[in-house]
Amino acid sequence: MTKTPDSVVRSYIDLHRAEFLSDLADWLRIPSVSADPARAGDVRRSAEWLAEKLRKTGFPVAEVWETEGLPAVFAEWPSGDADAPTVLVYGHHDVQPAAKEDGWATDPFEPTVVGDRLYARGAADDKGQVFFHTLGLRAHLAATGRTAPAVNLKLLIEGEEESGSPNFEALVRREAARLATDLVVVSDTGMWNETTPTVCTGMRGLADAQIDLYGPDTDIHSGSFGGAVPNPAAVAAELVAGLHDEDRRVAVPGFYDGVVELTERERELFAALPFDEDQWLRTAKSHGVLGEAGYSVLERVWARPTAEVNGIWGGYTGPGGKTIVPAEAHLKLSFRLVAGQDVDAVRAAVADWVAAKVPAGIRYELVFPGATRPCLTPLDHPALQATVRAMGRAFEQEVLYTREGGSGPAADLQDVLGAPVVFLGISVPSDGWHSVDEKVELPLLTKGVETAAYLWGELAESGLGA
Repeated sequence: MTKTPDSVVRSYIDLHRAEFLSDLADWLRIPSVSADPARAGDVRRSAEWLAEKLRKTGFPVAEVWETEGLPAVFAEWPSGDADAPTVLVYGHHDVQPAAKEDGWATDPFEPTVVGDRLYARGAADDKGQVFFHTLGLRAHLAATGRTAPAVNLKLLIEGEEESGSPNFEALVRREAARLATDLVVVSDTGMWNETTPTVCTGMRGLADAQIDLYGPDTDIHSGSFGGAVPNPAAVAAELVAGLHDEDRRVAVPGFYDGVVELTERERELFAALPFDEDQWLRTAKSHGVLGEAGYSVLERVWARPTAEVNGIWGGYTGPGGKTIVPAEAHLKLSFRLVAGQDVDAVRAAVADWVAAKVPAGIRYELVFPGATRPCLTPLDHPALQATVRAMGRAFEQEVLYTREGGSGPAADLQDVLGAPVVFLGISVPSDGWHSVDEKVELPLLTKGVETAAYLWGELAESGLGA
């Protein structure tokens, strides 16, 4: 029997909580800002600190893995049980830039506890949510009497997530054999709010595009030539105007091919969340909702593919008038993708759409700078249900479901390793990821520790990998 007794877990966590928070504070003091070349040494110091702490936790293998950029950390602890599933935990140890002069109330790299909140850069994103696995694992071992986890446990903690993970896929492909797993647990996510525990079931993918349009060789007189030659700024506007139909669906032919539609059960679960549209609009700094007809706000941002105009420019934008046909114009677009969509197919569809729309006399360049694949785990997947049970035990209430409208490297792990992904996080919207005064709610951090303590037994008994 591998299921962990709840009362023993809670007692162990209470006994070791102060030591855990002291260690976390030490890690948070390391300014591991991956975007700042001057902090590269700190990112490496962060990786080395974590590897040493994982060895002290009991991992027989804890290594700093080099990349073409900044280092990641890999750790492994075999279960010793022949039929135990293998689980890989993903997170990241790099953080966003931060300085007190940005508006922080305290030094972002000097952790400060105020009431039940711990303020520091990385407290929620993502050091706190990585580190809760260390105490959770120790509680799991103490409560079950085991000398190794109930699953073959691996960790991969990235050092460049806040810089777009430029070397992550290459690292995963290079080390695919050692990373082989039955499941990926992503601990870089959050819950609906402080009183509504939730598990995320998927993330959207992303495909960026830039379109550069060229007309005359130089800006030319609109009186002498306007109306008789194509205007690249007008073509840019026509592309934008034609991007959606009257129902706000993306008008690129073939764009929706393969889309996995929401089930009625998923729609019911989304509708059960305590969603306040007015509050959501305030958070969005916006003044009205608009999107694909037939879908709620949450369905639009979590489970539907989208096309957004990120930038449009060209021609004269200075004071007064300048009567020209401009020589060039430019567009930046982004396409959020959902499960079932193929990145290459979407790119090809966009390329065909642009080719059909751009008139003769306009030269153009279409570039797709990068892409991230979507990922989705079905509601009835045994690993997802094991995660829900573990969180339900910790929070002692029903756990609901969300998705994530943004994108991340989880899909790279799913794609390369061929393993399903579940999300385990305790951060809440008020934690201020990427903002000033980032914090983590200490009671929720403790619930994360407790959930992790239960998770390994729940997964060992779920039939995963059988």
